[in-house]
Amino acid sequence: MFAHNKRLQYTVRVSETNPGLANLLLEQFGGPQGELAAACRYFTQALAEDDPGRKDMLMDIATEELSHLEVIGTIVAMLNKGAKGRISEGVEEEAEMYRSITGAGNDSHVTQVLYGGGPALTNSGGQLWNAGYIDSIGDPSADLRSNIAAEARAKIIYERLINATDDPGVKEALGFLMTREIAHQQSFEKALYSMQPNFPPGKLPGDPRFTNAYFNMSQGEGDMRGPWNSDDNFRYITDRDEQQAVDGGTGLPELRLKPDELAVAKQLVARTSSDPTSDPMTGAELGMGPNEALLDPATASSAQARSRLAPGTGKTH
Repeated sequence: MFAHNKRLQYTVRVSETNPGLANLLLEQFGGPQGELAAACRYFTQALAEDDPGRKDMLMDIATEELSHLEVIGTIVAMLNKGAKGRISEGVEEEAEMYRSITGAGNDSHVTQVLYGGGPALTNSGGQLWNAGYIDSIGDPSADLRSNIAAEARAKIIYERLINATDDPGVKEALGFLMTREIAHQQSFEKALYSMQPNFPPGKLPGDPRFTNAYFNMSQGEGDMRGPWNSDDNFRYITDRDEQQAVDGGTGLPELRLKPDELAVAKQLVARTSSDPTSDPMTGAELGMGPNEALLDPATASSAQARSRLAPGTGKTH
């Protein structure tokens, strides 16, 4: 059960109308790293969580994310307030009105015209929010790692938004929201590391032949060694032959079909095979002008000769 308190979690102060900034802030309202996505992610995880501690934590943070959604939405509405009044009441000439809502060089005019200056569930580019932003998979170890990354991405977006405004009240509120991302990262990390073991995610162990193997696939200038591929942690494989058919097989596809399936498959291959000895006329050659054909002297004569033939007849035009 949810109950709403009319007081925001953090006091919002906005100094002036700024529809361009309002549009940028929609990234944290209806974007993939935004507060609605975070609230839905943690809320659905909480509903399915069996561990009482993690369930309580997820529900607490999900609910707080909804309060952050309210803060961001309130800032968006306040930044749009002046522009919303002008466009709704038609107090400016058409050209001046258009300049005032497009001067920021982004899609703020869409927000003004389509959503009346309200906080729309879109990102800053107008992309509608969708549930595909929620990548929960139902394993606590995997989901907690994803949550940590989600909070890190949201913090980075908040940093960029802070750098995009000089409104002190907005910067202060965004700074609070950014800081809460740090707190949530810590909670998720503590919960993750309180599970032992927590790696690898899931139940099944990896194949020991490949668990600590590092394949140096990209070779040349810029090759680097570090803890991510050191000999202390990994078997470093740089030989090209050792990087192929690592299972000990041929490395070639081996398809085993029933006799009747194999016969039909072979029939299909025979029917759709290409003749490597043919040299068919192409549409490109038919449309090739004399000057284009002469660009390649090696093929010009044959192409021009064939273009004089009516396809399928062997007769000249």
